[in-house]
Amino acid sequence: MSLHLNRVVKQYSAGDQPVRALDGVDLTIEGGQFVSLVAPSGAGKSTLLHMLGALDVPDSGSVIFDGVDITRLSDNEQSDFRRHEVGFVFQFFNLLPTMSAWENVAVPKLLDGMPIRKAKADALRLLDMVGMADRAEHRPAQLSGGQIQRIAIARALVMNPALLIADEPTGNLDSKTSQTVLNILADIAHDSERTRAVVMATHDLEAARNTDRVISMLDGRIDTDVLSGSGL
Repeated sequence: MSLHLNRVVKQYSAGDQPVRALDGVDLTIEGGQFVSLVAPSGAGKSTLLHMLGALDVPDSGSVIFDGVDITRLSDNEQSDFRRHEVGFVFQFFNLLPTMSAWENVAVPKLLDGMPIRKAKADALRLLDMVGMADRAEHRPAQLSGGQIQRIAIARALVMNPALLIADEPTGNLDSKTSQTVLNILADIAHDSERTRAVVMATHDLEAARNTDRVISMLDGRIDTDVLSGSGL
């Protein structure tokens, strides 16, 4: 997997004033990398995540995913791209409260038309990978925040995406549970094939130190881009 942003610009209006959320961003992310994106509010971090995940398109510039400029895809093609190539993990989990753990994980495949028996088998395999196989029949209300987040990670992986985007995945977790989640994200990026990239947005520098590469943003631009342990 390779992802390249070339001179990406995104501008919004704040009252009468234009604001460049992204101001000519160049960025390359490869499979096998666990990347953290660190930035204060308003620096462009959320907008950049939206570009990476095809949730928005730039005003100018290109976003090239494995040789395809995803900014030029139709709405339906972008929706299909998000469903199959990108997994999303959120700070507030976003699990369906009336469904069990395995059902939450299986939902994307069921919506894609997979038979329930096969979807359940895939969901159980992923729950085992994140250490939650023994909670497969539990609903979110019966689980801790850390357990729910691990289920959310399994759900994000069920379509076997090439890119996993985690937006503040440890923001609501204690330090011990956060480390467990960070270890799982690192394992996902560093699996034997090393074809999947994990991009994590965080305000927590301690969390960022667990990643291979730390990118900071300021005023819509990449401010620093360093390997973890190289001066962070």
